[in-house]
Amino acid sequence: MLHQRFGDVRILEQQYPSAKAWVDLIIGLAGDDRLWNTGFQLGDWLDPAAPPHDPAAGLTDKHLVASAYLVHSTRTLAETAARIGSPRDAEHYAAIAEEARLAFVAEYVRDDGSMTSDAQTAYALAIVFDLIRGEQAQLAGSRLAQLVRDGGNRIATGFAGTPVITDALTMTGHIDTAYDLLLERGCPSWLYTVDQGATTIWERWDSMLPDGTVNPGEMTSFNHYALGAVADWMHRDIAGLAPTAPGYRTVRVRPTPGGGLTSASAEHESPYGRIAVAWRIVETRFELEVTLPTGVSGHVELPDGTSLAVASGTLIATCELLAPPGAVGAGPLHR
Repeated sequence: MLHQRFGDVRILEQQYPSAKAWVDLIIGLAGDDRLWNTGFQLGDWLDPAAPPHDPAAGLTDKHLVASAYLVHSTRTLAETAARIGSPRDAEHYAAIAEEARLAFVAEYVRDDGSMTSDAQTAYALAIVFDLIRGEQAQLAGSRLAQLVRDGGNRIATGFAGTPVITDALTMTGHIDTAYDLLLERGCPSWLYTVDQGATTIWERWDSMLPDGTVNPGEMTSFNHYALGAVADWMHRDIAGLAPTAPGYRTVRVRPTPGGGLTSASAEHESPYGRIAVAWRIVETRFELEVTLPTGVSGHVELPDGTSLAVASGTLIATCELLAPPGAVGAGPLHR
């Protein structure tokens, strides 16, 4: 992630030996069947369904989570090896990652896209980590969206599932459900913490209970990043700003308005300078402003499908929305 955000390949070169040692360890723990299904696991840590005294006892099979991360970690190592000029390692670990992916599908995914752990984190990891593909992924996305709706748009994910659930919904065509999840105010939810007066992200969804008392669990931090990982999705999909090359050398600007929001903005300090995106909706008109520093170019996609190339400088573009936006009590979200 540091390499992707800042473009410095040295962090990969420096970290490669420890990354390789870690992946070699978990491959060894998994054994010949390529499933990491033994030993102690934290699983979807602090899933809100887990009791205060046992944060690992969430809804998702712990070994499903571990096996998903075996694939993800091994594939990431293969990509790192390719980037730093180690083609033999890249080929070796890519092959193991694919073996582990197929083992994951055989063990945890049914033909209809449902999973042995019928839980939001299971589906989200399988979709975002590219463990399932094609029709299976679409079916899994539909089931994930149904689980979110059935849960009243309340959060049902912990440290493993929360960073990927809105992406999983978006990737499978359910961005309206992602917005519903983001803008829910009941406990547990992101806006529940805001309504409770939080100015930081909590370790637990209910570090402070609705009655104002502190959660009785042993760990109750009021300043903990993990559950705030949704901010990355907000930058990439609400504001629409995402890198398409390391260091934001090239970017994609594709805002996806929804949820009744009428404006959003995001800024990123890239190695080349500040990149800024801002949009607003005036009646049925969508207005976008993009500013790129010298050395950065991008590709803009408007909500009506219009595609534009943009170089350094400022671009202002508009389009008509296909349907008038609704209203929502949460008001506009800004960075």
